[in-house]
Amino acid sequence: MAIEIKAPTFPESVADGTVATWHKKPGDAVKRDDLIVDIETDKVVLEVLATADGVLGAIVKNEGDTVLSDEVLGSIEEGGAAAAAPAAAAAPAAAQAAAPAAEGEDDPVAAPAARKLAEENGINIASVAGTGKGGRVTKEDVVAAVAAKKAAPAAAPAKAAAPAGAAPVFAAGDRIEKRVPMTRVRATVAKRLVEAQSNMAMLTTFNEVDMTEVMALRSKYKDLFEKSHNGVRLGFMSFFVKAATEALKRFPAVNASIDGADIVYHGYADVGVAVSSDRGLVVPVLRNAELMSLAEIEGGIAAFGKKARDGKLSMDEMTGGTFTITNGGTFGSMMSTPIVNPPQAAILGMHNILQRPMAINGQVVIRPMMYLALSYDHRLIDGKEAVTFLVTIKNLLEDPARLLLDI
Repeated sequence: MAIEIKAPTFPESVADGTVATWHKKPGDAVKRDDLIVDIETDKVVLEVLATADGVLGAIVKNEGDTVLSDEVLGSIEEGGAAAAAPAAAAAPAAAQAAAPAAEGEDDPVAAPAARKLAEENGINIASVAGTGKGGRVTKEDVVAAVAAKKAAPAAAPAKAAAPAGAAPVFAAGDRIEKRVPMTRVRATVAKRLVEAQSNMAMLTTFNEVDMTEVMALRSKYKDLFEKSHNGVRLGFMSFFVKAATEALKRFPAVNASIDGADIVYHGYADVGVAVSSDRGLVVPVLRNAELMSLAEIEGGIAAFGKKARDGKLSMDEMTGGTFTITNGGTFGSMMSTPIVNPPQAAILGMHNILQRPMAINGQVVIRPMMYLALSYDHRLIDGKEAVTFLVTIKNLLEDPARLLLDI
């Protein structure tokens, strides 16, 4: 009996998807819950699993085809796996029969000198073709086998398949071109960024933060923190999320959004944390980040990072968000102007930490400094609010005790 393989039921915000990768070919045996095909949407990659044991039948939608919610992708011939199993088992049996006898089993006749030379060079005497009388393996046969082994090039390590839409690698001097389709995630990011710049009155304000206190706090407690929180590591991002959520409480407009002629003020802070993946930039959301501890924030970000690398982020984890933080400093960025993620009103950009000479109390001292950037929608946020919001984050980070004392 044929069982239909259908695309997932997409949320209302997702109109359709694209068949990204078929992991099985027609005729392949499949088991229930085996990964059959990946469907790429504007936000995430969805996995379609087998619903029964059998054999993959006809494929209706090929890689690159557009599919709608619950549309048929192919079929599974239920029970076909039983017929396929003996055939699959026959291959290893045949290979085993054809393999040369292991040393000690039907051992070929070989001269003592030949055996000793083979052992010294790690060669199975049974794999050496004998040219002596009656197929006897001579010392000269082993010498030839050793020479062939040394001359054989080392097997090249298998290269991991490049992700869809990845830039190709060309040899120096190549004058060739390769055209690849833009992934849905990349196309959606491009569309939203252009829309943001076209529809917003977007400005960016900059400041710098002395990371001395945060770095000292992290250095002092990172081992104890990791031990106390089941392996969760203390990074810098949790301090920035905590500082941002505190600043959002004081400046509600930065945590608001525009809906037509209305301003929507959010009584919660759902903070999106930009994560780079092979498929493009994704922004999973920490729900109610204002209620989370440093350990909960770090654990959530680590889990999102792993899911992003594995392509396991869900629609719910990617939807919404009232404010976003992005960290270009991970890649060495010194300064940039991040683009606001609509319908949000602002985005905070972190950058590289550099040792720079600073004038403090009339003295020149070397301090670890980071430039901060806040891009914001000037239709909703005035310049004074944007600047003081960023100064608040700066002050909280330069004196982390303020985060605990709520001052």
